[in-house]
Parts: sequence; C-alpha cells; structure tokens
Amino acid sequence: MPASGVTAAAIAARLSAIGLPTRVEEHTRFTTVEAEVPETLSAESWREVLDVVAAADRFGLLATSLNGRSLWAAVRKTVPTTGDVGGPGYQR
Repeated sequence: MPASGVTAAAIAARLSAIGLPTRVEEHTRFTTVEAEVPETLSAESWREVLDVVAAADRFGLLATSLNGRSLWAAVRKTVPTTGDVGGPGYQR
C-alpha cells in the first residue's frame, strides 16, 4: 500500500475510534478520507478530530442545511522525481 494509503487508513481508523463513520477513496494524485460529523459532537471530540486530520496534507469541513456536516482530509500521493512524470507539456 502506498504511503498515502497508509496515512489515510490511519486517519480513518482514528476518526472511527472517535465514533465517526468514514470512507476512504483513492484518486489519481491523492487519497481522501470522508466522515459525517453529527451535530452533537462534543468540544473534546472536535479537538481530537482536529488532531487526527492534522496528519493530512489538506482538510476541511462542508456544512449544508440539506446534508449536514461532512469532514474531509486529503493525503497527497508521492510523485516520482525522475523520468517523464507528467508527460509532454506537464509543468512543475
């Protein structure tokens, strides 16, 4: 499993331990973890959640009146440093 998958799995496991159901998805350049956040999450649990998602490269919270609150965290996949990584026209 790539390092991004290991980190994402660890984030998902820790969020699950807090009581948040999670799902992990693989994308081309990153691995994401998403979790639904209940309205009743305590301040202490929020601190734990923030500590957990700090291991990700990016994270955020989507909140809507229709779908509730959804937490996401993204971990970048490593890009090889040699060769024609992005193909013709790829800019670094």
